[in-house]
Amino acid sequence: MDLVTIEKLVYGGDGLARLAGQVVLVPFVLPAERVSIAAQPAKAGILRGTLLQVIEPAPERVTPACEYFTRCGGCHYQHAEYPYQLQQKRAILIETFERLAGISHLPEIPIVSGPPWHYRNRIELHFAGRTMGFHRSGSHELCAIAHCEISSPLLNQAISALKDALAQPPWPEFVRSIELFTNETDLQLHVTSTNRPVAARFFDWCRSFLPSFAPGAIDYPAAGFTFRVSRGSFFQVNRFLIDDLVREVLANATGNRAVDLYAGVGLFSLPLASRFERVIAVERSGPAFRDLEYNARQTAGNLETIRASAENFLSSQEKAPDLVIADPPRAGLGNLVVQQLLRLQPPRITLVSCDVATLARDLRKLHPTYHIQRLTLIDLFPQTYHFEVIAHLELK
Repeated sequence: MDLVTIEKLVYGGDGLARLAGQVVLVPFVLPAERVSIAAQPAKAGILRGTLLQVIEPAPERVTPACEYFTRCGGCHYQHAEYPYQLQQKRAILIETFERLAGISHLPEIPIVSGPPWHYRNRIELHFAGRTMGFHRSGSHELCAIAHCEISSPLLNQAISALKDALAQPPWPEFVRSIELFTNETDLQLHVTSTNRPVAARFFDWCRSFLPSFAPGAIDYPAAGFTFRVSRGSFFQVNRFLIDDLVREVLANATGNRAVDLYAGVGLFSLPLASRFERVIAVERSGPAFRDLEYNARQTAGNLETIRASAENFLSSQEKAPDLVIADPPRAGLGNLVVQQLLRLQPPRITLVSCDVATLARDLRKLHPTYHIQRLTLIDLFPQTYHFEVIAHLELK
């Protein structure tokens, strides 16, 4: 057993301390806390600490709302007051930009937040035989659950119904993972992992006990439009902040031509079409692109949909649009997309990122050419270390 003092929180949910000249990362702690840990090597120069006891708690420490906290791997910050979570996320954003992007002079960073509980509209449940739950922290072992404090009311009803269904003979024990998605009126179910194909009668049976079961796509109202979202299509998970996200991404943008990369089902593309004379929405995924095509019918005909990767689309362009919006997956833009953006040099770029580390990596390459005009933190993932960042860039 070792005693350490936590210096700060770092991206990933851990607290950072030092022990015998080495960095040690400890989960479920807060800055300035004195804690006892069991430390073991993790990688060169870094130790991994298991929290044994909080000797001197921080004043911001609270009792977690969920009985599964520290065992379930979904949440990281339930032991902290929510306003303090937001402060820490902004500090982590600033520190990550300085360390990974070499950018130390940032504009003021406003924070957009909403209700910190029951916000998720999408979850993935895992199964082992007749046990259901989420993965434990740092492993693929199951933490059995009967409810989720960050999931929406309808999702919690579905969790309860599925828990009861597990004990019934029709349950297929070869199912490994199921994704649930809801607009709080309809419930979509998608088998994401299974050891053998699931028969249609399984979905018919699910319809008999799941609340508002919808076998196919569901309609999700947001930002003044209704978006068809099929199984396998990405959509934002915080049901309270979708409209705020769209407003922040679009800001006061207007012009002749805009491009929406990684467009998904068109969450940004459709509102863009009411502000620009022409909008091109680019999406590679088959399910999302089919939804994008369908949803584009709500516009005045000035929204063009293209199925392609972002790098392939940009490499085919010779003239820069007035604005590029890019909402890439967690891996970020990557070298090829950044190179094409630097070649085209659009006057404005808006980056939407759910991973501050990959955003900092991309900005390190873009920053010599672009100025960060506005930076906003949107807390789409309360109780976790994740958050969304919107970076509005202007050509220098």
